[in-house]
Amino acid sequence: MDNGVRVLRAVMGITQEELAEALDVSRQTVIAIENGKYDPSLKLAFKISNFFGKSIEEIFNGKEE
Repeated sequence: MDNGVRVLRAVMGITQEELAEALDVSRQTVIAIENGKYDPSLKLAFKISNFFGKSIEEIFNGKEE
């Protein structure tokens, strides 16, 4: 699933580690999400959405590769 997590994180000027801490996940999880290797659970998708102040649909576009 394509997503804008990497771009949103860069715009905020935060590291992967800082995002991971805010979401209570590992940095490896953030890396995997940013690289499209891991689709977050609905609970984690809501955490990401709330953190960035965007809707889930704005962050995750659902395109299948």
